[in-house]
Amino acid sequence: MIARERARGIAADRIVLAGFSQGGAVALMTALRHPERLAGVMALSTYLPLAGKLATERQSVNADLPVFMAHGNSDEIIGLNRAESSRDALLALGYPVEWASYAMGHAVCPQEVVDISAWLSKVL
Repeated sequence: MIARERARGIAADRIVLAGFSQGGAVALMTALRHPERLAGVMALSTYLPLAGKLATERQSVNADLPVFMAHGNSDEIIGLNRAESSRDALLALGYPVEWASYAMGHAVCPQEVVDISAWLSKVL
């Protein structure tokens, strides 16, 4: 998808990868290992897969990539503790993570949409 947008003339630093649940896991691993500078990555109700490998696989050009992570306090699919551990792993590697949690399960809520909009306005 990144290659398609690049071919359409979109600069890499104007691309934000975003995903929910498993899509968020894919977005995180793709963005942090991508060889061109991206605008950011949004990871909703998700976790960082293969966190132990990220330190050696990440790309220096995206070493300070803005990350927005949001999670429900009562997520029944991906526990809050797993998301918080993922956030902490990213912070330990120096990524600027903006974190938000909401009173919800494995979902998206109106306040989250407001917060997403504000974050997108900052990174784009």
